[in-house]
Amino acid sequence: MTTISLSPTVTPRRFTGEVGLLVGRGFRMLPRVPERLLDVTLQPVVFTLLFLYVFGSALHITDPAGHPVRYQDYLLPGLIGQQLVFGLIGTGTATANDFASGVIDRFRSLPVHRLAILTAQVVGQVLEQVLGLVIVVGIGLICGWRPTFGIGGFLELVGLVLLGLLASTWLGVLIGMVFRSSDAVQGVGFSLVFPLSFLAGTFVPIQGMALVPRVIGEWDPIAALVASVRRVCQGTPSSGSWMLEHPELAMVGWCVLIIAVCVPLALRRFSRS
Repeated sequence: MTTISLSPTVTPRRFTGEVGLLVGRGFRMLPRVPERLLDVTLQPVVFTLLFLYVFGSALHITDPAGHPVRYQDYLLPGLIGQQLVFGLIGTGTATANDFASGVIDRFRSLPVHRLAILTAQVVGQVLEQVLGLVIVVGIGLICGWRPTFGIGGFLELVGLVLLGLLASTWLGVLIGMVFRSSDAVQGVGFSLVFPLSFLAGTFVPIQGMALVPRVIGEWDPIAALVASVRRVCQGTPSSGSWMLEHPELAMVGWCVLIIAVCVPLALRRFSRS
């Protein structure tokens, strides 16, 4: 089977058209396998309600200055950050399934730019994750979350969310190509993401943790993501490390680094697989 190589005749218009066709193909498959959307529809609802009404009934949160913070206003920005990171598990699983089922091999036999195939995978997964974020925000607003940002803050939040989605999705694509098994992707993904998301101050402040988990949490990349979303949404400051004191800058740095590393590695892996 011949692998389609990079071609100088591929124009931006053709590339965009190829990506659009492949993304459309993915969404046309959803009615046949609707369970693919469970991780971005049912799971966010369960997580939001479970942590809000279990943890929220027992915790009293204060910001670094000692001012009380409603748990809805503390939790929901954290869940948005967590949802961005959890997207890499769904992306990795979908990528591994596509390789295992032979879908990618069929794409290779077509005159399609190889970057278009990976880009379509990323775009499709980003759109699915956006659906999950909309559900989290909707449930949060119904349950009493009240963000305080204006138009500028909203635009900043959208930019941070899109950048975070791109980084986590490209990382998920690379993981799915490396392991090539949905079970392995889920096992590795949950083993890494789940404990790091708990240590990142998503549900309880990092400052109240014991020494070892506090140090890990203060330099946890997910902590920068959660703290930046929380600062934009609620104006809540964070402290404890350089990353937490400058969360937006730290988040952008981590995301750019992940994208810069994962895109060429994914292309190289795709060419050799």
